[in-house]
Amino acid sequence: MPASPLSPPRSRAAADLLTVRQLADQAFSRASGAPLRGGNRVRLLKDAVENYPAWLTAIAGATSTIHLEMYFISDDEQGVQFADALLAKAQAGVSVVVIYDWLGGRGYSRRAYWNRLRAGGVEVLCYNRPRFDEPMGWVSRDHRKSLIVDGTIGFVTGLCIGRQWVGDRAQGLDPWRDTGVQIEGPAVADLEAAFVDSYLAAGGDAARTVAWQTAAAGDSGPGTVALRVVATEPNTAFLFRVDQLVAAMARQTLWLTDAYYGGTSPYVQALSAAARDGVDVRLLVPGSSDIPIVRALSRAGYRPLLEAGVRVFEWKGSMLHAKTAVADGRWARVGSTNLNVASWIGNRELDVVIEDAVFAGHVEQMYLQDLNNSTEVVLDASHHVKPSRSPAVKRSRPRGSGGRLMAGAVRVGHTMAAAMTSTRVLEPVEAHIALLGGALLLCLAALAWFVPRVLTYPVIAIAVWFGLALTYRAWTLYRKRRRSSSPVS
Repeated sequence: MPASPLSPPRSRAAADLLTVRQLADQAFSRASGAPLRGGNRVRLLKDAVENYPAWLTAIAGATSTIHLEMYFISDDEQGVQFADALLAKAQAGVSVVVIYDWLGGRGYSRRAYWNRLRAGGVEVLCYNRPRFDEPMGWVSRDHRKSLIVDGTIGFVTGLCIGRQWVGDRAQGLDPWRDTGVQIEGPAVADLEAAFVDSYLAAGGDAARTVAWQTAAAGDSGPGTVALRVVATEPNTAFLFRVDQLVAAMARQTLWLTDAYYGGTSPYVQALSAAARDGVDVRLLVPGSSDIPIVRALSRAGYRPLLEAGVRVFEWKGSMLHAKTAVADGRWARVGSTNLNVASWIGNRELDVVIEDAVFAGHVEQMYLQDLNNSTEVVLDASHHVKPSRSPAVKRSRPRGSGGRLMAGAVRVGHTMAAAMTSTRVLEPVEAHIALLGGALLLCLAALAWFVPRVLTYPVIAIAVWFGLALTYRAWTLYRKRRRSSSPVS
């Protein structure tokens, strides 16, 4: 009798491997809150030179819907170009919806820009305007950047719309470095579902969304790529759990690119543990940030990584705005989430986690090309972080965002806490942060001693505001409870 194609030992090995893969898929599904969708066609897009034309081409070909969710859109020549494209489709009968973030858009686009879109038939929604009954509601931002056309093609990216991503060679302004992906297949339904959720959160009409949502048609589609659409909402931390899981599971390589790095202690420990276990862990960050203080704040967290064997590189070109990761040549992430608390926990973010060796290989090649234009940061003989010497880069006038400022505030808090409790050794680069914190506290103490009203009145005003807001929320909840408990006639 011929031998069985699978001998018992080999059969057990195959079964064990299958079990491991099933457990890994289960772990990623639960951590990300997103199912794995097969059958997709995915294209990696580098910088505005590849992203913007792809977006405009998709918009020009729209026949039913265009859904654009963007942290901000500048009303410069790039913003006007996209506005013209959206208005042309709206006038042709296509349903066009745009969502932008209130705080993110401050200083980038004027009211006239949005009024022009509305007048032309585009539905424009602003996420999370300040509200009296939500004093701290502004902390949550819609940091997503996505475009879905006709429910069949989608884009997830780190780019917003503005001239900084295109640059101005005449003025010596290089374009920002950024990354996005184009997706066709079953996963586009998940992108649409994420957009619907943001639309409703921004106050959109629920009745309109019924026609937009379609069930993902299994794994049948135009391609072979499997991916997850990770749509993070405030306080869900989906991608933080995924990033932790990848750091724990990576066996050979874990290469990260981030624009506003501010890793928390758990994530730093995860990266350090991977590096000590022999994983090639690399972190590529901007050498020249659009908010200079962010660079110093990020550097304050380099030392524990470098001591554990993590290699840190600083980009020598213009602003590096990409948020990507690639591990073991088979797993990759592209999207809007930065490696800091504001992105992981505070914002609405959108990323795609792709499990495909070919795509991951493209991301690796892009990463190696970026390293050719970067400088490695090392520890000197005194075991201190040695700054890389990057050439001066001409930048456009910086205009910060809530997410960046929140991440910076967290880093300042970490520095001051470490200085007060001696929980870690402070770096020389953190001296100005500690000095600033000390000076601020001394000024507050002097004001409280000599002019107590200067501090008392703001505290009273804030207490009254918060008290009225809580009372109002309690009243509305009480009314809602009474209506729900009333007998139906």
